[in-house]
Amino acid sequence: MPPRPAPLLSRLRLPRCVAVSTGSPSAPPPPLRYSRRSRLASPFPPLPLCPRFPRAAAAAVSPLVLRPITGGFALFSMAAASSAASVHDFTVKDASGKDVDLSTYKGKVLLIVNVASQCGLTNSNYTELSQLYEKYKDQGLEILAFPCNQFGGQEPGTNEEIVQFACTRFKAEYPIFDKVDVNGDNTAPIYKFLKSSKGGLFGENIKWNFSKFLVDKEGRVVERYAPTTSPLSIEKDIKKLLG
Repeated sequence: MPPRPAPLLSRLRLPRCVAVSTGSPSAPPPPLRYSRRSRLASPFPPLPLCPRFPRAAAAAVSPLVLRPITGGFALFSMAAASSAASVHDFTVKDASGKDVDLSTYKGKVLLIVNVASQCGLTNSNYTELSQLYEKYKDQGLEILAFPCNQFGGQEPGTNEEIVQFACTRFKAEYPIFDKVDVNGDNTAPIYKFLKSSKGGLFGENIKWNFSKFLVDKEGRVVERYAPTTSPLSIEKDIKKLLG
């Protein structure tokens, strides 16, 4: 019997894969290199670097405290916080610019009013204030009038003109002081104290000319009245404090 031919696959000569060496197998491939674009020159000069705030300077800044007020918060320096306990702790200026220590009014009932000469409330308020003072001055009532030009510019005159107007037209015998601001950044210290002691219906700010504060014999603010409250209508409250 003739020999059996070898299988077809064994007779085929397949090409053998030859490994091509590219160098040491442990060497990493070379890094890719990218070409750099040239940076465009800016037409503007470089901005200066902000200096760091030194710690020593930060420690020297006076601390601030948040104090709640109607409608938000206000920042107050601790050094500027008032330590006043009563109206008697304040010094104000009279119409001639001289200092007046309000401690001289200890033992008196005070009615403090921001006045104006050209307001629709001028005639009625000045007239009734003079009536109250005439009736109760010997029993211990004092009226302190502070002119203010913040409401409609209705107190534009000088201190001398204001005093002459009140004393000549309305026979005002009570003291009239230096013109002041009762609202805003330049509020007189005495009015800051009055407003913080007795807030109004819609917040601390004075609403108009002839707002009134009633202060007892110890210098404590006991009541606040709206500009439209007539002086004679608070006579009963004054009599109660006078005793």
